[in-house]
Amino acid sequence: MNRWNEMKILRRALLVTTPVGVAIGLYEAWRLAGGLVVLMATQLIVLGLIVGGLVRVARRESAEQAARTTLNARPGLEEKQS
Repeated sequence: MNRWNEMKILRRALLVTTPVGVAIGLYEAWRLAGGLVVLMATQLIVLGLIVGGLVRVARRESAEQAARTTLNARPGLEEKQS
């Protein structure tokens, strides 16, 4: 098995075990601290939204860069679009 296939398997395992671990952690926090788990869950939601926003911006900028590269590879298209 080459390294790429190992990474594909590990990525899937990580995508499954991380949410399960977070859920177990929230349950244990509820048992230990009661209502403070609401603050923890809120923090997780906010951080998730921040990461999602960063990923969205990075993908949009990457697509814009790819579009610019495509336009620069074909001379004459830029003037027609103006």
